[in-house]
Amino acid sequence: MPIIEIVPSRQSWADDFAMIRCSVMRAAPDGAYVHHIGSTAVPGLPGKDVIDLQLTVRDLAKIVDSAFEREGFRCVPGLVFDHCPPAVELSEAELRKRLYCSTGRPANLHVREMGRFNQRFALICRDFLRAHPTAAGAYALIKQRLAQRFPHDVAAYYEIKDPVFDLIVEGANVWASATGWTEPPGD
Repeated sequence: MPIIEIVPSRQSWADDFAMIRCSVMRAAPDGAYVHHIGSTAVPGLPGKDVIDLQLTVRDLAKIVDSAFEREGFRCVPGLVFDHCPPAVELSEAELRKRLYCSTGRPANLHVREMGRFNQRFALICRDFLRAHPTAAGAYALIKQRLAQRFPHDVAAYYEIKDPVFDLIVEGANVWASATGWTEPPGD
């Protein structure tokens, strides 16, 4: 069975997010909020059948792993760093996060600090793809072809997918500036 499989968009993804969101918020520190991110957050976009959530917090140091474990999330040990686009110089603080994987319905919880590059990146790309069906369709086709070519090679899949997403964020930043995009409230 392939490790990477892109499936057609499912109506159930929004409901799955809402259910998982409740568990996340029970474990979240005060002032935190959640967004549905990734392909499953873009209606009509094919993706891996894994719900991605972003929990925005003021300080990663205030995260209590045991609270998330009680809610069915296994911590990926230590700090994890998101991909940095080429030719962009960012401090580690702009890219660090905590990452948890659900022990139930497949889901990834990305915990990022408010106002950081990686926290904004996830939201602006989601909203850009929601507003631009042609870009979303091209991105879907790239993901489908990568999954067909590298179904068992996660490293190869992301080695190509990450730079493609860097192109998307460039367009998303232009779009955000032109439209006055601001971070939406939590989902």
